[in-house]
Amino acid sequence: MKFYNLLIKYRLYIGILLIVLGIVTNVFSSFWPAFPLYLIGIILIAGHFFFGPLRLIQEHLESGNMEAAEKITNSIKFPGLLYKPIRSVYYTLKGNMAMMKQDFDTAEVNMKKGLDLGMPMKEAEGASLLQMGMLAMQKNDLRGAENYIRNALRKGLPDKENKAAAYLQMCSLMMNKREFRAAKDFFRKAKALKPTTPQIVDQIKQIEKYISRMPG
Repeated sequence: MKFYNLLIKYRLYIGILLIVLGIVTNVFSSFWPAFPLYLIGIILIAGHFFFGPLRLIQEHLESGNMEAAEKITNSIKFPGLLYKPIRSVYYTLKGNMAMMKQDFDTAEVNMKKGLDLGMPMKEAEGASLLQMGMLAMQKNDLRGAENYIRNALRKGLPDKENKAAAYLQMCSLMMNKREFRAAKDFFRKAKALKPTTPQIVDQIKQIEKYISRMPG
């Protein structure tokens, strides 16, 4: 795994070096001894631009090192050359990073690009739609937020934490519309999932203080 990560990290430079060695071999010998060097070099260079280094981001995301993850995404200079599903993931990651910095306009632009390209999995699409819903809520676009979050629930979300977050957002939206019965229903669904994320648990506790006093 470590060797593979190193190969991904340096494959552009290795590919260029192999092409140069191929040219030298071709000049001083002939084409056929140089052919394997040309072939491997071209494959490595094509892989760098077609697949990118996004695999390297995973370990940084798991360890919470967002600075290193962002550095890798910023190293991609030609995202338009990435394979379409990988390009979608690239823009989604850029959107998430911008959202963490509370740069909501940049986050929205990148998240939309990712969604327009299509997600490799329905759950990933649902998670992106949920993020778009939260962005819309930040911008006080409540109608857009409701549309995105309903679509996220329809597409499916990857885990109970995301589902609970979506139900709580819908609960807030229904309370804002004074549709208290629907708000209570979404709140019950969120609570039944027994989420463990501290922010979601705290939100449930806050809503629980006054939701029972609502009509409906």
